[in-house]
Amino acid sequence: MDKKNALRAGALAAGTTLMMLLMSSPALAITRDDGDDPGPGLSVIETLGLFVALPIVLFAVIAGLVMVFDRSKEEHRVTSRNIKTKADAKA
Repeated sequence: MDKKNALRAGALAAGTTLMMLLMSSPALAITRDDGDDPGPGLSVIETLGLFVALPIVLFAVIAGLVMVFDRSKEEHRVTSRNIKTKADAKA
């Protein structure tokens, strides 16, 4: 019975995807709509800055803030000072 439900779900997902692809015609994207007022395009440098450099900078800033304002206890942090090795355990 499990196989039958999986087959039914797969057929439904495939059918839905096919219908969505058939309903959205990319050729209609060429024609302009009334009131459509696109701005000037972005250069390659602007595009790379906006979609590549800016997310990397934001990630670095957030990671830095988290590291600076970390208030966890010292014994819970993994550092070279609190790692126990087998030689340390015997001594």
